[in-house]
Amino acid sequence: MNNLPFFSVIIPHFNGVRHLATCFKALRAQTYANLEIILADNGSTDESVAFTRQNFPEVKIIELGQNFGLTGAINRAIEQAKGEIIAPLNNDTEATPPWAECLATALLTHQEAGMAVSKLMLFDRRDTIHSAGDGFGTNGLPINRGVWQKDNGQFDHDRYIFGGCGGAVAYRRKMLDDIGRFDEDLFMYLEDVDLNWRAQIAGYRAVFVPQAVVYHQLSATGGGVIASYYTGRNTIFVLAKDLPGWIFRRHWLEIVGAQLKITGEALRAWRGTAARARLWGQLAGLWGLPQWLRKRHQVFQKRRVEDTYLESLLVRS
Repeated sequence: MNNLPFFSVIIPHFNGVRHLATCFKALRAQTYANLEIILADNGSTDESVAFTRQNFPEVKIIELGQNFGLTGAINRAIEQAKGEIIAPLNNDTEATPPWAECLATALLTHQEAGMAVSKLMLFDRRDTIHSAGDGFGTNGLPINRGVWQKDNGQFDHDRYIFGGCGGAVAYRRKMLDDIGRFDEDLFMYLEDVDLNWRAQIAGYRAVFVPQAVVYHQLSATGGGVIASYYTGRNTIFVLAKDLPGWIFRRHWLEIVGAQLKITGEALRAWRGTAARARLWGQLAGLWGLPQWLRKRHQVFQKRRVEDTYLESLLVRS
């Protein structure tokens, strides 16, 4: 066990003290020995830091003093992490005991992979999938593989997928050093989709590890207006930054149609705050297009794969 790579679990956190005991107890029970746990605290005003210091002294606390978002908290923690493997983990999760060991073993076995992807199950319905990793549709929308499905092992034989749901993914540090860390301009939501695209374009595979099970309290620390705004905005940002031009030219009717459908649904539900937030997010995405189109050059400088490979990643919508 001591020969296995050092593994850093990073928990980006803001005012969620009620979740920490479950999360930390599960990490304390991991079968993997070479493990460090880092709480990257975005200036919490509750008892999170004091609670962690008193009850889980093995956890390294990084007090950021202000809210840098999910992306900023993880990036700053990576700078202080010791691991060859970096695993951001949502604070509202409960990882099964072999979780870290399964992910690390998968990365050792699959040297071509830059990330190992967990299977996320619903916390309160433990036979139901939240995410068997991410896919990406020809309509330009990310896909939560298997969401709401009963888990009958239907995804367990999939080896390589588009990428991971960022709530519980293990990334090879060497890959992050190569392609860059999380894009802090995204702040939160779809930061994992952006990283998935950048990894795939640069030739790093994503291996699905169904034995690495994590239970997730869905929307316990997010959702609603915040999720609607950032999802609406960041979907457009990621398309502008990462989607290969030939894919857009081939599927632009589907991509534009999907965005217009979202707009129409939000307009019909205009009285709802989440619907209005989604519309504002889309408008912010369109306003920011020039900046995000300029980011494409850096992404595609790292390209090491053929068009046919990238096309194989897409799911028909």
